[in-house]
Amino acid sequence: MKLENALIFLDSLQNNNNRNWFNENKEKYNSAKSEFETFVSEVIINLRAIDSSVGDMAAKDCMFRINRDVRFSNNKEPYKNNFGAFMAKEGRKSIYAGYYIHLEPHNSFIGGGIYMPEAKNLNAIRQHIYDNYIEFKKILENKTFKSYFPEIYGEKLKTAPKGFPKDFEGIDLLKHKHYAVTFPVDNKFWSKPDLVKNVMKVFEQLSVYNKFINLAFES
Repeated sequence: MKLENALIFLDSLQNNNNRNWFNENKEKYNSAKSEFETFVSEVIINLRAIDSSVGDMAAKDCMFRINRDVRFSNNKEPYKNNFGAFMAKEGRKSIYAGYYIHLEPHNSFIGGGIYMPEAKNLNAIRQHIYDNYIEFKKILENKTFKSYFPEIYGEKLKTAPKGFPKDFEGIDLLKHKHYAVTFPVDNKFWSKPDLVKNVMKVFEQLSVYNKFINLAFES
């Protein structure tokens, strides 16, 4: 399983991001999308073995549309320059921590966790970290995990979040607005042998992190 055709299509799309070109190359798009969907399906099957919470979902329920919403954007390009899929309980719109694949020429990454959680969910995650700080710290400082995910991605508060003591030992970990992590990969990654196996090496480490985060929603 390789994603060479999908990557070639996206590379061409980056240089021809307009409706006329896209319509003229619709067959190539459908082939590229099908290749990515097959890949996501294989990943989901393997994910269930390490994180049963992802459930029995179809790849199409995890994949994002290629069309962009340009109504409130200065960038009026009609299409995304990537294929993306978020695999978690309830699919791409899930509130739970999950597994994300981002295929984009020269800007690909594998990652997951939670990006832009709603306020009540963000507070629940912070409370869970506060109550189980030592366990969370061990996950983040695990040597193999850290080799893939050296830091939590995204914006942070400048001060302690409301309701938590400023002198808490792990206060910096509570300041995050997102609890997402990313592992960048180059174009060659998608054409190497055992692609699914290589992705799963990353997701195996991420599964410990995700399971910890998702416990925040069980209380």
